[in-house]
Amino acid sequence: MMLLDVQGLTASLGGRPVLKGVSFSVMPGEFIGLIGPNGAGKSTLLRALLGLTPAEGAVALGALDAAHVTAKERARHMAYVAQEREIAWAVPVEMLVGLGRSPYRPSFASLGLADRNAIEAAMRKMEVDSFRERATTELSGGEKARVLIARALAQETPLLLADEPTAGLDPSHQITLMRLFADLAAGGRSVVASLHDLGLAARWCTRLLLIDGGKIVADGTPDEVLTARTLRDVYGVEAFFGENSGRLVVQALDLVAADTRARP
Repeated sequence: MMLLDVQGLTASLGGRPVLKGVSFSVMPGEFIGLIGPNGAGKSTLLRALLGLTPAEGAVALGALDAAHVTAKERARHMAYVAQEREIAWAVPVEMLVGLGRSPYRPSFASLGLADRNAIEAAMRKMEVDSFRERATTELSGGEKARVLIARALAQETPLLLADEPTAGLDPSHQITLMRLFADLAAGGRSVVASLHDLGLAARWCTRLLLIDGGKIVADGTPDEVLTARTLRDVYGVEAFFGENSGRLVVQALDLVAADTRARP
């Protein structure tokens, strides 16, 4: 069964069309990289799927119509890591990660064994268990990012949406996170993550959705989507392409002259 099915999704911000009839589906076991230039509509798409941005079109969460599910039902199906990493309250790291268990508990109910196990596993995976008692407002930007990802992992949903999750992470933690997302997909869950690092997207994602001007202009494997022509036409860059251990390697090298890019 599909975890997510999106048909004809449109959205506007400030009267300006941002999404223009976006359609795609997500099956179990996919690690999908949502790529595209700044302003293409990636963040708006993720927020629209969560009901945080008004949109028109059809969104199905498995067999459920997203337009008719409660916030708790949606949170049991999809977890979300936002691009913004502001944390307003000086709560301990472990308590913040524990908020990921909220969809499964009545308000103010104490944590059960399953909750504690999920929280502990999420903190270990993101390597934040060593500072579980620190106030979240005292963390560095990269540490905050890892804690917020841990909260989403503790939610244990079939589908995880992440908006630029590798931003602010050092190379070691970027690779750790991408390995983790790939492992989630290998275990039957799915991840949709917006990414600006095309090298990470090429190496780790099983599928890429390329958005430009509010539309999906390419959908396929990294080898199918990340071509020299696509990078010239959509990003305006020349790139190096290679292979390592059977995986695509992509590195943007320089800008291309404006008159060599495809015109609408």
